[in-house]
Amino acid sequence: MPSKKYDLVISNGRVIDPALGFGKDAHVFIKDGLIKKIEVDSVAIRKELKSFDTSQIIDATDKLVVPGLIDIHVHLREPGREGAETIDSGCRAAAAGGFTSVCCMPNTTPRIDNQETVKFVQDRAKTASARVYVVGAITKNIEGKQLAEIGDLVKMGAVAITDDGNYVQDPNMMRRALEYAKMFDIPVMQHAEDKYLCDGGVMNESFQSTRLGLKGAPPAAEEIAVLRDLALCRLTKSRLHIQHVSTKGAVDAIRQAKAEGIRVTAEVTPHHLILTDDEIGKEFNTNLRVNPPIRTESDREAVVAGLVDGTIDCIASDHAPHTDEDKDCEFDVAPPGMVGLETTVGLIKTFLIDKGYLSWADAIRKMTYDPARTLGPPGGSLSDGTPADITIIDPEKRWTVNAAKFLSRSKNSPFVGYKLTGKVYKTIMNGKVVFE
Repeated sequence: MPSKKYDLVISNGRVIDPALGFGKDAHVFIKDGLIKKIEVDSVAIRKELKSFDTSQIIDATDKLVVPGLIDIHVHLREPGREGAETIDSGCRAAAAGGFTSVCCMPNTTPRIDNQETVKFVQDRAKTASARVYVVGAITKNIEGKQLAEIGDLVKMGAVAITDDGNYVQDPNMMRRALEYAKMFDIPVMQHAEDKYLCDGGVMNESFQSTRLGLKGAPPAAEEIAVLRDLALCRLTKSRLHIQHVSTKGAVDAIRQAKAEGIRVTAEVTPHHLILTDDEIGKEFNTNLRVNPPIRTESDREAVVAGLVDGTIDCIASDHAPHTDEDKDCEFDVAPPGMVGLETTVGLIKTFLIDKGYLSWADAIRKMTYDPARTLGPPGGSLSDGTPADITIIDPEKRWTVNAAKFLSRSKNSPFVGYKLTGKVYKTIMNGKVVFE
């Protein structure tokens, strides 16, 4: 008879939980969707495992067993742009990328700026293969003119507010948003790009933009926005989160602000950690068109350094699906954004871990505990009694990025054809396998 004491055991894996400071070969025991215990190997444990049916055991030999990954910056497009992505397809892509929790941005159609749209997303996510946490809008219709009903959004379950895609240009509006958010102890997530400085820019303003004849968005557009918001954060003593940091000047400003004790956190995307604007002129791949734009090598090195020294807290994909039709156009009229949920783990392993910038424990922390600490969604640890949201990674699996295999509805990735190392083996949510 199979053991009834536990429903599932993940055995023989290298268990890494940065929140607990744990990194050992061990077995994870799950019952009723919860983690019941983690035990290092012993004679007694091996004897106990013999009482289990093989269907109750996942052999994780030579694999990493980590808390379910959390992505705090994802565009699920629903409601309004279901041709590019739905909540269901986006969550299947998340599970394929090892993410058990995602935070969705509010720049949908209609905007997520009221209780009804928050509830719509929550209802659609009830049967999805990842947990969805809603980030509400700062201003109504993301227009920057009138604050959204922030209290109502929080009451319905919003974990943060942002006008992502738009910078809150009015400093008094941003101050009021920070003050309201402080009342509810939620962060204001800011898309830091001064709209006047970057108006019409389709790539980084640099030698490359001049050479290619494309209008550039200067790094100063991000740096001025970050400096202003840090000053407002200092004034209000609120929580500020800077999205998709991309410039050296922004990293330096955030580093100094943290040293002062300002309550600021930040995220960076894999594409800003890996790519530079030198890539754009090779074939004008419209999937390289993103906001903020891909920058120079010195900026890339700076955001890597900021991630390594803790200035930047989280790795976030900024998964931004667009249909083939939307991206099949000239570079300067293409909508900004690329998909990222299904490639993040492989990119981080290949370009940061294998190159010695991060250890596995460092990388996992930036995708589990630190995102949970930043925005507050549950998870980020394998503590006893917590939901069994677990990602199993094959760290040496070699694979080639193939858009035809994406579970996302959209295929707009500039990394198609890249040869990567490190791939998700299984994703488990509430003790059930949601991807393998």
